[in-house]
Amino acid sequence: MDYISILRDIKNKVYKPIYFLMGDEPYYIDLITDFIAETVLDESEKTFNQTILYGKDTTVADIIDTARRFPMLTSFQVVIVKEAQTLNNIDDLSFYAEAPLHSTILVINYKYKSIDKRKKLYKAISEKGVVLESKKLYDDKIPGWITDYLNERNITIELKASVLLTEFLGNDLAKICNELEKLIITLPEKSRNITADHIERNIGISKDYNNFELNKALVQKNTLKANRIINYFDKNQKKNPIAFTISSLYFLFSKVLLYHNIEDKSRKNVASVLGINPYFVPDYELAARQFKPAKLVSIISLLREYDLKSKGFGNVSVPPGGLLKELVYKILH
Repeated sequence: MDYISILRDIKNKVYKPIYFLMGDEPYYIDLITDFIAETVLDESEKTFNQTILYGKDTTVADIIDTARRFPMLTSFQVVIVKEAQTLNNIDDLSFYAEAPLHSTILVINYKYKSIDKRKKLYKAISEKGVVLESKKLYDDKIPGWITDYLNERNITIELKASVLLTEFLGNDLAKICNELEKLIITLPEKSRNITADHIERNIGISKDYNNFELNKALVQKNTLKANRIINYFDKNQKKNPIAFTISSLYFLFSKVLLYHNIEDKSRKNVASVLGINPYFVPDYELAARQFKPAKLVSIISLLREYDLKSKGFGNVSVPPGGLLKELVYKILH
């Protein structure tokens, strides 16, 4: 089941005896766990019927003993196991999972890894309960995720603004949510749209000097603008680490190289193959005209070289700002 289906069932009081929430993306694991903890029982029922255990402080035997208790003066008890990835012998939980108590809602919070799907535990929980595998989103999916998150709150966001947030925050959904909630609170009265200006004022991301604008300047071969941006990066290295810039450039130029090999260059197909928003396809069309495949291969090689130099390999004296200036010069010439 996906997280939307799980939340919908819980809202409708359709409960499963076991929820095994696992995977690399903790956001959905915490979202479902917290929703169960907050909504299944009312406050008066939680005292005797809601138990929170931690993997490092408990055992599978303790979890099974707790799960086999009957609720007091209510229909369900809730047992939540956090940090379950630190449990020893978690496969032994299969003895309970094969015949769970239906008056217990057991939530296993198993972050940053997944159990072996060939094991008896996975098969038992899949049959009797719910397994959610929460996977990290790729960076190119984050702007769309931000848009969907805000749309649920009847708020819109400029595409550039969502790209800036992605560039600044990465794919940590919990961190992104925290920043979005701050932005919502600071929206001007009667405004329901988040802009790049709003982000610059409230989060401190420059709308003019960032990796998104650097990529755009390089695609347009706008040397003056590119140099202004890297000079800004040089003076603000903590907010603009060279590793992020190189990663952003690699994302751009590797996809431009891929664009050259796409036979069907309709914008819809290009967006699908490259995994980008259709809005940005014209930028890739321009980049492909500006940079031929041989040059792109050379640029990708340069990016790898300067990534190593930024980490101290083959470089003992040139600071990050100097490396970036060298790199941008070589890309444009």
